[in-house]
Amino acid sequence: MMTPVLRTVVARPVQVRAGRVILEGDLALPDEAVGIVVFAHGSGSSRHSPRNRAVARELQEAGLATLLLDLLTTTEEAIDAQTGYFRFDIALLAKRLVETTRWLKLQPATRNLHVGYFGASTGGGAALMAAAEGPEAIGAVVSRGGRPDLAGSALRLVRAPTLLIVGGRDQPVIELNQQALAALRCEKELVIVPGATHLFEEPGTLEEVARLASEWFVRHLPIAAAAPAPAADA
Repeated sequence: MMTPVLRTVVARPVQVRAGRVILEGDLALPDEAVGIVVFAHGSGSSRHSPRNRAVARELQEAGLATLLLDLLTTTEEAIDAQTGYFRFDIALLAKRLVETTRWLKLQPATRNLHVGYFGASTGGGAALMAAAEGPEAIGAVVSRGGRPDLAGSALRLVRAPTLLIVGGRDQPVIELNQQALAALRCEKELVIVPGATHLFEEPGTLEEVARLASEWFVRHLPIAAAAPAPAADA
């Protein structure tokens, strides 16, 4: 049995400028990080989501930096809580993920780390749309109980290896993920976690999500970072 690696993780709050707004986030950097994963939270959720924070801790133990980010401002969250308007504005959420990726590439602590996206619920669609907009910048995508179908025609443009994770008792979302899987043209996989509902609240199911996500990112992000840049057109 392999001995777990004991890592020092430095965590701090950050503010990310995305266009005309400032987004609040929590950045965690383990020593000798092999990549960084940006979390795109789902409808009605935030960087304080206990489920996503649990997954983030698993990723950090595997040597991955994490950025748990609120893609909406406080004002937008208040409006969304009443109307649900912003949570389905996938183009806006994707744009902010792209801008966050650019921000990471300007920070001394993260500029050399290849980026992955972890999306939950509607955040899954935003993560895939953002990956389609900047295919050379994103090394891997994982969606948990996500709505990848909301990325629409952008799905066929995604180049990052993509893992879709769905609960076995979340039948409508399983069907939507199967449709999205068929549209993707990248390395892809759909994993159905037996006995899990949409929020993966059943014992052991969220731990399985964290294990699957950790293995996917550790497998793909270092490879993406090592790949040569594409040659410029003649």
